[in-house]
Amino acid sequence: MEVAAVDADVPEVRDYDEVTDFLGDWGPFQKLIFALLSFSIFPNGFCGLSVVFVGDVPDHRCSIPANLNLSEAWMNRTIPLVPGDDPHYSKCSRYRLDVIVNLSETFPDPDLVNMSGVEQEPCLDGWEYSREQYISTIVSEWDLVCNNDWKTPLSMSIFFLGVLIGSLFSGQLSDKFGRKVIMFGTMAVQCVFGIFQVFSPNWEIFCLLNFLVGLGQISNYVAAFVLGTELLRRSIRIMFCTLGTCISYAIGYMLLPLFAYYIRNWRMLLLSLSLSSLLYIPLWWFIPESPRWLILNGRSKEAEELLRNIAKKNGVVAPNVLFSDLELEDMKAKSAQSYTIFHLVKTNNIRLITIINMLTWMIITVGYYGLSLNTSNLHGNDYLNCFFSAAIEVPGYIAAWFFLWKFSRRLSHSGTLLLGGVILLLIQFITSDISGLVTVLVMMGKLATTCAFGMVYVYTSELYPTAIRNTGIGVNSMASRLGSILSPYIFYLGVYQEFLPYILLGSFTALIGLLVLFLPETFNHPLPDTIEQMQNIKRFSCQNLNIGIKRGRKIKPATDLQENKTG
Repeated sequence: MEVAAVDADVPEVRDYDEVTDFLGDWGPFQKLIFALLSFSIFPNGFCGLSVVFVGDVPDHRCSIPANLNLSEAWMNRTIPLVPGDDPHYSKCSRYRLDVIVNLSETFPDPDLVNMSGVEQEPCLDGWEYSREQYISTIVSEWDLVCNNDWKTPLSMSIFFLGVLIGSLFSGQLSDKFGRKVIMFGTMAVQCVFGIFQVFSPNWEIFCLLNFLVGLGQISNYVAAFVLGTELLRRSIRIMFCTLGTCISYAIGYMLLPLFAYYIRNWRMLLLSLSLSSLLYIPLWWFIPESPRWLILNGRSKEAEELLRNIAKKNGVVAPNVLFSDLELEDMKAKSAQSYTIFHLVKTNNIRLITIINMLTWMIITVGYYGLSLNTSNLHGNDYLNCFFSAAIEVPGYIAAWFFLWKFSRRLSHSGTLLLGGVILLLIQFITSDISGLVTVLVMMGKLATTCAFGMVYVYTSELYPTAIRNTGIGVNSMASRLGSILSPYIFYLGVYQEFLPYILLGSFTALIGLLVLFLPETFNHPLPDTIEQMQNIKRFSCQNLNIGIKRGRKIKPATDLQENKTG
């Protein structure tokens, strides 16, 4: 009895979600923020993968000078025919022109000459590019073919290197200076340097500007994602992270082939995509800073003013006192703590969580971008393949939302990765006479990978506490950029063995699916605010609710929506 009396005298210290219960879940403010933050993601979809068309390789052959006075028959014989299962004219060599000229003077009919013994030479006079599909790409403008073909995937990798650096620093800057400032700052970086990139005089300057565009590209996405998760209530958070940001990204991606179909010049294409970001400037006056971030940084008065303004927009009455003195003191103590990237590896528990997350993000990104950048190599129309690759993401993100809403985070994430890995491994057994099935399996693999991509943001954000959430997501996003840097080269391995890229992607994806089973379960657990509130990583086991009942723990409702309905 005495213990109970003492406990009754201890004031209750509520968490942020409990304090803000009065705001409701789906009022006018939440709907507006959901729409605006989702809308801000569109440019990330079509700018991030524009290289699919900007860096595509048109059909090409060695250029033959017109002053050789060769007959049309001999001009057609200047390029060697490469034998094999798919005979084609060489793209990187031609017969020695001095020999061709001498032969043409001796034999007017080239069919009388055996060309097998004629010496070949590289394309000394450059290349002729087909204009059937493109007016120009960076490949045709700067001759990134043959001995220079390594420059095209390097251009993509340099962009992702910029994304890597941006992911590393934007997370820490966002935790220090605010989600909103970094979100709009990185959006401006993406827009301004994208416009500068249009005027690149050579490949080297293009790559430098591509790096700078990459600094802002995904950093903007991550900042918007974290801002949304902290402004919206728990019951809406999953919907925002999947049906909001992810599908908005997919819709932006789906618009890319539409732009590229009507704009066949790479400079004009980049200019139109970059200028679209200017439409988002007015959002600055409608999207507020995160109250969670304000509170943890000792700016409780600003947070209270913002929360009262939200209550006014939602048509509800705010309590006279939002935070008790004890709660404010507790929040100030939290804000006084200094957190850096090193806190992600400070203890064994958080270190293991960080390592598994980094590997997961890396492999998912290798698969996602590898399959996305490979659409031009699939059978059929490039624009339709790109559109289908983007459109397949919509059901993928819807599935991610459903799994996150209804089922275990850990098992859903692991099962999706295992399914994607198995599908990609099956591609090696497809024979050439049914090559169209490869495209179908690639799209199915993309569907599973996209679903996993949609879940990994939510799962990771729930594993890390508010104090280092953006830093945690930024570091894992940085790890994923290591995967994206490698992704352009994955399908170049197909030169040595046609199905090797799919074997590697399938194996790594299935392996990481098993590794995810070691992470803690976050389904229906409160969002942690401090490192001490993080769950411990567990051994491989399938724990269920009965364990919680036996130990006397309170079992939470099955879903966030149910939790909200029951109060």
